[in-house]
Amino acid sequence: MSVVIIGGHDRMVSQYERICKGFRCRAKVFTQMSADLSKQIGQPDLMVLFTNTVSHKMVRCALDEAKRTNARVVRCHTSSRAALTEILEKEVAAPSI
Repeated sequence: MSVVIIGGHDRMVSQYERICKGFRCRAKVFTQMSADLSKQIGQPDLMVLFTNTVSHKMVRCALDEAKRTNARVVRCHTSSRAALTEILEKEVAAPSI
Protein backbone atom coordinates (compact mmCIF):
# COMPACT_ATOMS: atom_id res chain seq x y z
CA MET A 1 0.00 0.00 0.00
CA SER A 2 1.28 3.48 -0.77
CA VAL A 3 0.73 6.43 1.56
CA VAL A 4 1.31 10.12 0.90
CA ILE A 5 1.60 12.38 3.93
CA ILE A 6 0.96 16.07 3.36
CA GLY A 7 2.07 18.42 6.12
CA GLY A 8 3.69 17.60 9.41
CA HIS A 9 7.04 18.73 10.74
CA ASP A 10 10.36 18.53 8.88
CA ARG A 11 12.08 16.87 11.83
CA MET A 12 9.46 14.08 11.88
CA VAL A 13 9.84 12.91 8.26
CA SER A 14 12.04 9.92 9.09
CA GLN A 15 9.70 8.89 11.91
CA TYR A 16 6.66 9.11 9.61
CA GLU A 17 8.44 6.90 7.08
CA ARG A 18 9.49 4.41 9.77
CA ILE A 19 5.92 4.14 11.08
CA CYS A 20 4.58 3.52 7.58
CA LYS A 21 7.27 0.90 6.98
CA GLY A 22 6.08 -0.88 10.14
CA PHE A 23 2.66 -1.18 8.53
CA ARG A 24 4.26 -2.43 5.29
CA CYS A 25 3.43 0.79 3.45
CA ARG A 26 5.53 2.83 1.08
CA ALA A 27 5.47 6.48 2.12
CA LYS A 28 6.10 9.84 0.53
CA VAL A 29 6.17 12.81 2.88
CA PHE A 30 5.71 16.41 1.78
CA THR A 31 6.07 18.93 4.59
CA GLN A 32 6.40 21.95 2.32
CA MET A 33 4.84 23.05 -0.96
CA SER A 34 7.02 22.54 -3.99
CA ALA A 35 6.40 23.92 -7.46
CA ASP A 36 5.45 20.56 -8.95
CA LEU A 37 3.79 18.91 -5.96
CA SER A 38 0.90 17.53 -8.02
CA LYS A 39 3.37 15.65 -10.24
CA GLN A 40 5.32 14.27 -7.27
CA ILE A 41 2.32 12.86 -5.40
CA GLY A 42 1.76 10.00 -7.84
CA GLN A 43 -1.14 7.58 -7.28
CA PRO A 44 -1.33 6.73 -3.58
CA ASP A 45 -3.84 4.40 -1.98
CA LEU A 46 -4.13 6.68 1.06
CA MET A 47 -3.45 10.36 1.56
CA VAL A 48 -2.98 11.73 5.08
CA LEU A 49 -3.41 15.49 5.52
CA PHE A 50 -2.00 17.01 8.69
CA THR A 51 -4.12 20.15 8.49
CA ASN A 52 -2.52 22.14 11.29
CA THR A 53 0.86 22.43 9.58
CA VAL A 54 -0.06 22.91 5.94
CA SER A 55 -1.21 25.82 3.76
CA HIS A 56 -4.64 25.98 2.15
CA LYS A 57 -3.01 26.00 -1.27
CA MET A 58 -1.17 22.77 -0.51
CA VAL A 59 -4.37 21.14 0.79
CA ARG A 60 -6.24 22.15 -2.38
CA CYS A 61 -3.46 20.74 -4.57
CA ALA A 62 -3.40 17.46 -2.61
CA LEU A 63 -7.18 17.09 -2.66
CA ASP A 64 -7.30 17.69 -6.41
CA GLU A 65 -4.75 14.91 -6.92
CA ALA A 66 -6.58 12.58 -4.53
CA LYS A 67 -9.80 13.16 -6.43
CA ARG A 68 -8.09 12.52 -9.76
CA THR A 69 -6.52 9.25 -8.55
CA ASN A 70 -9.42 8.07 -6.34
CA ALA A 71 -7.20 7.96 -3.25
CA ARG A 72 -8.72 7.77 0.23
CA VAL A 73 -8.13 10.95 2.20
CA VAL A 74 -7.80 11.19 5.97
CA ARG A 75 -7.55 14.61 7.60
CA CYS A 76 -5.99 15.02 11.02
CA HIS A 77 -5.34 18.23 12.92
CA THR A 78 -2.46 16.75 14.92
CA SER A 79 0.76 15.73 13.18
CA SER A 80 2.12 13.48 15.91
CA ARG A 81 3.53 9.97 15.76
CA ALA A 82 0.53 8.66 17.69
CA ALA A 83 -1.91 10.32 15.30
CA LEU A 84 -0.28 8.71 12.25
CA THR A 85 -0.15 5.31 13.96
CA GLU A 86 -3.85 5.56 14.83
CA ILE A 87 -4.75 6.49 11.25
CA LEU A 88 -2.78 3.58 9.81
CA GLU A 89 -4.28 1.14 12.32
CA LYS A 90 -7.74 2.11 11.07
CA GLU A 91 -6.87 2.22 7.37
CA VAL A 92 -4.34 -0.59 6.98
CA ALA A 93 -3.99 -4.16 8.21
CA ALA A 94 -2.20 -4.93 11.51
CA PRO A 95 1.42 -3.71 11.80
CA SER A 96 4.42 -6.01 11.65
CA ILE A 97 6.08 -4.46 14.68
